[in-house]
Amino acid sequence: MSSAVTNPVVHLELRTDDLPRACAFYTRLFGWTAESVRVGPSLYISLNLGEGIEGGVVEREIERPLWLPYVEVPDIACATDQGRRLGATVLLEPREGPAGWRSVLAPPAGAEIALWQPKV
Repeated sequence: MSSAVTNPVVHLELRTDDLPRACAFYTRLFGWTAESVRVGPSLYISLNLGEGIEGGVVEREIERPLWLPYVEVPDIACATDQGRRLGATVLLEPREGPAGWRSVLAPPAGAEIALWQPKV
């Protein structure tokens, strides 16, 4: 097994239906800091998880809270298409945001995963 990480997890996003309660728990448990960020009409909580990885919390009506890892890829369209060819359902087609592009895949036998291509 290679020790080089070619596609690192760069962001962890918690999707929850109780943003204040979730933030209170994780900041107290781990000492993470939380900062409110206004993104259009929505509120997003940015989490400082430490060196090397970013985090956030978004409030959504969801059956069960979940952590969504974001994996950095060199080409969002290619990686999304490759995921589709491997049997994943594309839940979010590549979409541009202020800092880069993202898409979300639901693999046939796994949990959802987000792909991320930063702007350079």
